[in-house]
Amino acid sequence: MDVLRIENLTKSFGLTTILNGISFAVPPGSVFGFIGENGAGKTTTMKIILGLLKPDSGSVTVCGERVRFGMTKTNRNVGYLPDVPEFYPYMRAREYLKFCGEVAGLTDTQIKDRSGSYCELVGLATGKKRIGAFSRGMKQRLGMAQALMTEPQLLICDEPTSALDPVGRKDILDILRLIRGTTTVIFSTHILSDVERICDSAAVLHQGRIVLEGTLQELKTRHGSQGLFIEFDHPDDTEVFCELIPPQWLGERGATEVRLRTADKRDEHEVLRILAANALVPLRLEVIAPSIESLFLEAVS
Repeated sequence: MDVLRIENLTKSFGLTTILNGISFAVPPGSVFGFIGENGAGKTTTMKIILGLLKPDSGSVTVCGERVRFGMTKTNRNVGYLPDVPEFYPYMRAREYLKFCGEVAGLTDTQIKDRSGSYCELVGLATGKKRIGAFSRGMKQRLGMAQALMTEPQLLICDEPTSALDPVGRKDILDILRLIRGTTTVIFSTHILSDVERICDSAAVLHQGRIVLEGTLQELKTRHGSQGLFIEFDHPDDTEVFCELIPPQWLGERGATEVRLRTADKRDEHEVLRILAANALVPLRLEVIAPSIESLFLEAVS
């Protein structure tokens, strides 16, 4: 059973359509990247999942139970890290987690054990600072610990790395990597390199619709290669090769380097045939694999 399933979800604000019949599912134990430009509707979708916003139509189920606006029963299975978490600045990390545990109805033993283990997980175990003196990255890490205190089956992270420096981004991604397999994560972002580093599957939201969805491996396999990179020893070899290939294949070209826009494996086999038939031996021949960035740009163009 999928931990999260969204079917034909629509939402408009006035005359502006934000979500136009989107559907996707997140299997258990996976990290799911929800990709889109700023304003694409990622946060709107997450608020609907949390029961904080009423959809115009469609359905959302969490752990097999339907989400209903204003009724938060499904949220017992959900942890949430907003893009800008807010805290009581006079508290320390463990004090805040203890407070959150009490609000959630955890026992004293659960609060003690979990606050200690999650402070350790996010790198705040020895911190004595009050939260008001925390950096943005430390606040995001504390927000992650707070979201995990109830040991949710689904963790929702709304652009958790968008305003962090490279070190802070790495910290958050490392935490998500550590919990993958035990907690299902939906991770919204417009930072495509983060998706490539941490996610098992992804969906691209553009103009209110899902325009690309699947596991990262499926998306790359479905797309195929983006072409070939070939480096020759001498410019004369480059010249001869470029005269032999169809002109539509030729991409960027240097004195001894050529990038080809091949469409499929048959084109790539033809490149190898041309090289062999003309005794052209490249110093380097490399398949240019598609990146999440190239897939995203292709999907939204």
